[in-house]
Amino acid sequence: MLDAAAGPLFTGDVGVAAQMHPLLSPGDVLVGDDSFGSYAHIALLLRAKLHGLFPVHHARIVDFTPGRPYCPEGKKALPGVPRSRWVKSLGRDDQLVEWFKPKQRPAWIDAATYDALPDAITVRELRRTVTGPAGNRVTLTMVTTLLDPADHPAEGERSLLDLRLRRWDVETDIRHLKATMHLDVLRCKTEAGVRKELCVFCLVYNLVRLTMLEAARRQAVPVARVSFADALRWLRHARPGDVLPDLIVNPHRPNRAEPRRAARREATRQATRPDEPAA
Repeated sequence: MLDAAAGPLFTGDVGVAAQMHPLLSPGDVLVGDDSFGSYAHIALLLRAKLHGLFPVHHARIVDFTPGRPYCPEGKKALPGVPRSRWVKSLGRDDQLVEWFKPKQRPAWIDAATYDALPDAITVRELRRTVTGPAGNRVTLTMVTTLLDPADHPAEGERSLLDLRLRRWDVETDIRHLKATMHLDVLRCKTEAGVRKELCVFCLVYNLVRLTMLEAARRQAVPVARVSFADALRWLRHARPGDVLPDLIVNPHRPNRAEPRRAARREATRQATRPDEPAA
């Protein structure tokens, strides 16, 4: 973990995402969930000479019909009519479109920064259907700033689809932090205390990752298969001078289903706002 950003309670990750942009180098590709695929965030990425690949937000209408009509920003939305203007077809369910800056500014960006963004940006929309871990068919609709299909094909090895599917690996990393390391509940009662607590978790997380790297080197296995929980357990009980033993190596489980853990939203709300009645 190279860095972490903290935001106010009950706010989305995209509100602090721009703080992480300076950590990236021009040409880097940021991959995230659909909350990062907004006009404002993508425009900020382009301004920083960065790229992005995200699921299209469920509220945005995507239509791959060449030359189809569109509803401009500021006009009343028409059922089934997208807000984007069709520009060019790149292949099956793969197109360039023009997104227009919404009239309403998102709450997470200040007015001066939002006003400085361009009135329109060109992005690439594509859609592919894949077979899920349970054998079910899943349709993925994506938006990206990587516009050239020759350099960035939709399918195949090192493709946009492959990159999109690999993004789910980060959910396993988040689960290690929240569930295995118990970061899901912070104990400190002040902002300064919470920030210190987060820093300690980040330090321990990186120590575990270094231990996993060393174990993978010694045991000649991919680091992704070394057990995070076993590495954490050894660090917790090891004494100075102890030799790193062979750690548990998880079996190879491609396309394994990794369901999300149910969020403890109501419990968190009651713990932090005891005077607020339950919904």
